[in-house]
Amino acid sequence: MHSDTRTRKLRSRLTPALVAVGALAVAGLAVPAAAGAAPAADAAPRAAAAPAAVPAHAVTGYWQNFNNGATVQTLAQVQNHYDIIAVAFADATATPGQVTFNLDSAGLGGYTVDQFKKDVAAKKAAGKSVIISIGGERGTVAVNSAASATAFADSVYALMQEYGFDGVDIDLENGLNSTYMTQALRSLSQKDGPGLVVTMAPQTIDMQSTSNEYFKTALNIKDFLTVVNMQYYNSGSMLGCDGKVYSQGSVDFLTALACVQLEGGLAPSQVGIGVPASPQGAGSGYVSPQTVNNALDCLTRGTGCGTFKPSRTYPGLRGAMTWSTNWDAAAGNAWSNAVGPHVHGLP
Repeated sequence: MHSDTRTRKLRSRLTPALVAVGALAVAGLAVPAAAGAAPAADAAPRAAAAPAAVPAHAVTGYWQNFNNGATVQTLAQVQNHYDIIAVAFADATATPGQVTFNLDSAGLGGYTVDQFKKDVAAKKAAGKSVIISIGGERGTVAVNSAASATAFADSVYALMQEYGFDGVDIDLENGLNSTYMTQALRSLSQKDGPGLVVTMAPQTIDMQSTSNEYFKTALNIKDFLTVVNMQYYNSGSMLGCDGKVYSQGSVDFLTALACVQLEGGLAPSQVGIGVPASPQGAGSGYVSPQTVNNALDCLTRGTGCGTFKPSRTYPGLRGAMTWSTNWDAAAGNAWSNAVGPHVHGLP
């Protein structure tokens, strides 16, 4: 997705064999047929400020802790339409599973850690959730053992205490072990309690079947998972919930793939549509804000659909996500100004 320096390489299109295997997996789902073919900045613990509840319909945006040509922002400058701000990214340490956070002060024009902490607190005071994202295109965090799961939970919780983060985003693009990631996230949930915000940003291939590790992890933590904002970009063609193949860059790609998750066990409130904020934000798969809004309407109201129309609607759909708030700013905030009010106006 989420490239720390450049847009990520395009994934190849699915082979016919993979499509056939995926079709069987999708067919295994009980899927209806498609119709119509703030605390003090420095060290105050997170407990000093109660986390805000994530809105029923929420907009998630990734904030870049690096300069890759998009508009450089402080956290305070993140557009007000964003309800969940994912700070990208945490860094791996030499201890398996353990993460830390290093603010790129030099790349962000001298942004200091103290000011960053104050800005986190101010966003929270304004009702926003600020979370730390783990992974990205170049992320090397691996949680594949009991020890690394413990290290992950302990270190993420320590970052939450130090910086005031409300939770964590899982954006691991180089593999995920559902057994140990579930263990890690459950441990984190037990440490933090019911206010924990947990988001996930799997690639499209990761959510084609409930047997996939990402999908299994999401279902394993369904009792406290906030939202899965799948990346509907940098993707080859994928299967919709009707077993048909859809190409990225269309309203059908957004709706038919969302349907796989919605009919595969996730609650509508746990599904969001992840898209680039501008053509520069991804290697491929950009869609206009209007296409995003059409997809949201199709899924929640049954209007604005393309050739694919789900046989039922999902009014509780959580909303939309974008990479990134910085690319949004670089494009004059066209994405958040269009999609933000639309998400907040969903039924």
